[in-house]
Amino acid sequence: MDRIEQLKKALEKDPNNPLGLYGLALELYKQGLYEDAIIYFKKYLSLYEDQGAAYRTLAQCYINIGDIEQAIETYERGIEKARKYNHPTMVEEFKQEIERLKTMI
Repeated sequence: MDRIEQLKKALEKDPNNPLGLYGLALELYKQGLYEDAIIYFKKYLSLYEDQGAAYRTLAQCYINIGDIEQAIETYERGIEKARKYNHPTMVEEFKQEIERLKTMI
């Protein structure tokens, strides 16, 4: 049984497990299964919004499938949450990424 199958099986028992959701999303991302990863990153973030790394990797998934506008929206949501949870460095990082992405449109 590969890592993705193991994580999916664990999520069957506990579908809102944060480590399972994030782990599966990250594993799918690493294997280039970006559209599948998007599903799990979005579910993870709907339950655990104070996770900047998840916004960053979700945005990267969108970039990898060519959806720059959705990547920008993801970074914008990440900025909202970073402000809410007092992560000023992340706010600045995401702003820079948005500016970089705007040059790609």
